Amino acid sequence: MNAKEALAFAKKNDCVMVDLRFTDFVGTWQHCSYPIDFIDEDVFENGQGFDGSSIRGWQAIDESDMLMIPDPSTAFIDPFYKHKTLVMICDIYDPITRERYARDPRYIATKAETYLTQSGIGDTAFFGPEAEFFVFSDVRFSTGSDHGYFSVDSPEASWNSGAEEPGGNLGYKVRAQEGYFPTPPTDTLQDLRSEMCMVMKDLGITIEAQHHEVATAGQCEIDMKFSPLRDMADQVIKYKYAVKNVATANGLSATFMPKPVFEGNGSGMHCHQSIWKNGDPLFAGDGYGGFSDLGLHYTGGILAHSRALAAFTNPTTNSYKRLVPGYEAPVNLALSSRNRSASCRIPMYSNSPKAKRIEVRYPDPTANPYLAFSAMLMAGIDGIENQISPGDPLDKNIYALSAEERSNIASMPGSLEEALTCLEEDHDFLLKGDVFTEDTIKSWIDYKRESECDPVRLRPHPHEFELYYDI
Repeated sequence: MNAKEALAFAKKNDCVMVDLRFTDFVGTWQHCSYPIDFIDEDVFENGQGFDGSSIRGWQAIDESDMLMIPDPSTAFIDPFYKHKTLVMICDIYDPITRERYARDPRYIATKAETYLTQSGIGDTAFFGPEAEFFVFSDVRFSTGSDHGYFSVDSPEASWNSGAEEPGGNLGYKVRAQEGYFPTPPTDTLQDLRSEMCMVMKDLGITIEAQHHEVATAGQCEIDMKFSPLRDMADQVIKYKYAVKNVATANGLSATFMPKPVFEGNGSGMHCHQSIWKNGDPLFAGDGYGGFSDLGLHYTGGILAHSRALAAFTNPTTNSYKRLVPGYEAPVNLALSSRNRSASCRIPMYSNSPKAKRIEVRYPDPTANPYLAFSAMLMAGIDGIENQISPGDPLDKNIYALSAEERSNIASMPGSLEEALTCLEEDHDFLLKGDVFTEDTIKSWIDYKRESECDPVRLRPHPHEFELYYDI
């Protein structure tokens, strides 16, 4: 869809508003709306101005003016607004130089795809993320100088098995770590997930499956069909938008926090990925797991740089409440086929060459998909270019290994601060093709430390009172 077609599409659908959106540094959609009569073809050339200093991790106040220029190919009708509104995703430009903005996540994804093509390795990087989330019926949290607490609830949570409920407690609660695939009445969210799927379909997203996930208290998963890197990042942002708004419309609240429930399984975003060239898959071969040397070297690059990748794939302090041994969270860096305790897995559901892909299991859905997908692709390309071996496959339950056996396996960082330090020490592979810039990486590290690590580190934790108050 070009500019003229996008505006004709809006007119045909009786739109009265146009919503221009972009993804900020952290990974949240931002938007501004305009009456339909205010938008013409000129906006696709000259864009609309906004204050870049008010966007997290972007411009200083003395250089705040920025432009958002809509991509007409992304046009869709918002399913939640009362008044018919055309939505378009924007790219960010500097109004003085008229150049793309280096910290625009969507631009980074564009450059990553371009670099893949220029490398001669392939022309398409497919990504298929599995973003998990929780749906709660009540969410409360607050922090201050004198207090700090959170409370979440779900009618299907195991802790409500003895609760007094209107009309009586009917049981059918999801036992801890037993929420995978139950039917209703235990699964209370089937219709909600189906509604989410229907909305996503209207947004142009192809859905493959939806189901309840392992944890109690409303953990869910909806799977999208794989797509090229930047397009899939666009879809992940729309996916999260649909999940949150459908839940809210039904009096519920959805969160993509990796670990909102203590002692329960966390929410991950396993990322299936492969490289193709001229319509042919490049990961299929005669090697381990039916992989080609190229596919194994791609995986070797992922494993070699995983500790640095964590700063983008697991970018919150809460991410590291999930990345602990157990609960199916892949802390240890190893390759395996079928084994879900490995951080990189080769799914064995099909022998078709088109189905051969690597599943990177440690990312979580707080990741900015443009940055996380781009960083993983650059790590994989580095592995191919330098023929990095993924090491011997580990076809054992990693968590059942002895301490001595585990000591030989590299592990993910234990905190966001550690992940940021790893990124400081290992990011040359991200600079190739100017995909990531030194400024972008430094800005990311500085923002995360100042806005997330330090505020969490400075606050007393409620459990510390249980541990230390009477000492």
